[in-house]
Amino acid sequence: MYAAPGIGLAATQVDVHEQIVVIDVSETHNDLKVFINPVILELDGTEESEEGCLSVPGIYETVQRANRVKVQAQNENGESFQLEADGLLAVCIQHEIDHLQGKVFVEHLSHLKQTRIRAKLKKQRRETL
Repeated sequence: MYAAPGIGLAATQVDVHEQIVVIDVSETHNDLKVFINPVILELDGTEESEEGCLSVPGIYETVQRANRVKVQAQNENGESFQLEADGLLAVCIQHEIDHLQGKVFVEHLSHLKQTRIRAKLKKQRRETL
């Protein structure tokens, strides 16, 4: 995740079929948060921000999400906790939990934007072959 560089990673992105997310939105990469079996309890407000994803390399689009979330999960020791987050952390939590549900951020975009992204990705694949 750090080498990519990224700020979040869901287990499903690395072919691990467990409900686990890791996130570190700190600039110094020293605040890793682990969410096991995360569940969003509350969403509040809206925010538009540019998102990218390690699963869709080179694609960045503006996505609308809640700007505040309350999430329940277990930490790496199996202890339950609740966390209220806003801003970038809230966006990242939603983004990574989407992965656990089989969704990528582009699914929050219009059909037209999704079609354009698919075409761009096909072109990128052709150019790398």
